[in-house]
Amino acid sequence: MKAVGYEKSLPISDPAALLDLDLPQPVATGHDLLVEVRAIAVNPVDYKVRRKAAPPTGEFKVIGWDAVGEVVETGLSVSRFKPGDRVFYAGDLNRPGCNAQYQLVDERLVGHAPASLTDAEAAALPLTSITAWELLFEHLAIGRQAPGSREKSDEVILVVGAAGGVGSILVQLVRAITGATVIATASRDPTRTWVQRLGAQYVIDHSRPLPPQIEALIAKVRLGPVTHVASLNGTAGYFDRYPELLAPFGKIALIDDPGALDVMQLKPKSQSLHIEFMFARSMFQTADMEMQGELLNRVSELIDDGYVQTTLGKNLGVINAANLKRAHAELESGRSIGKLVLEGW
Repeated sequence: MKAVGYEKSLPISDPAALLDLDLPQPVATGHDLLVEVRAIAVNPVDYKVRRKAAPPTGEFKVIGWDAVGEVVETGLSVSRFKPGDRVFYAGDLNRPGCNAQYQLVDERLVGHAPASLTDAEAAALPLTSITAWELLFEHLAIGRQAPGSREKSDEVILVVGAAGGVGSILVQLVRAITGATVIATASRDPTRTWVQRLGAQYVIDHSRPLPPQIEALIAKVRLGPVTHVASLNGTAGYFDRYPELLAPFGKIALIDDPGALDVMQLKPKSQSLHIEFMFARSMFQTADMEMQGELLNRVSELIDDGYVQTTLGKNLGVINAANLKRAHAELESGRSIGKLVLEGW
């Protein structure tokens, strides 16, 4: 089968950073589905793994954790899917990724792909949807409500880095199934327009100090205080401001890798810090692994019912080493909007 991988951890500018490969096709056993991959998306985790995780000498590593495709074979323990099902998923960081024509994935991590979306549109969603859902409803404990409800809550969530992949779906989930108010951050005209289109009620500039902007916004529109922070990037630079702008008993959840943080700043207001890592369930084979498949099915329903849209930002063409290098380079630049997707072989 065709695949894209690497033999050594190299800068993306190196010709050997990603290579076109021909690898054996795997066979499904146990709870695994064998999926024929039709489209993939690229995430920051891809370049982080490429930079740091070299395979054993003489072997190749295949990465990628966002895919849509068709089930072509099932293991004997599979009960949720059958050959011919169209599925989408992020998968398991400890297993070969979706940058290949065929991939094995545990059925408990898989959802039925949205019928209303193309393969490329659907591939943009799994990893970020799982991350956003777990961050919002498991870590921050934002109150959920029925889709389409107009009931407002007192929750105010600040989404820092809202125009990226996770922010793009997180903002939509807040608007679709919660009563919270969204204050998004964006520093450029295209990103401001993007997050407003996805449903952010208010947008401030994360290239300027946050507390004065939030204080001015609260005074202008009579908002309540910020009760939750979704810190999606730049946490190291913003963290010292969060205790000031966040209400007592407020919650912060982060997804990036900021290094050491002075968490005792949170004590006076009894605030809490949470770290979301969507691969924890699959990496440690937790007893509730199937929750990821279930939430993907819920997101799929929200999409097909018109409450959530794809976060596809750019389609970079067919799946090969050259186009994946372009995707990695654009993500590493930190200026991408939405999700980068590749489709077909």
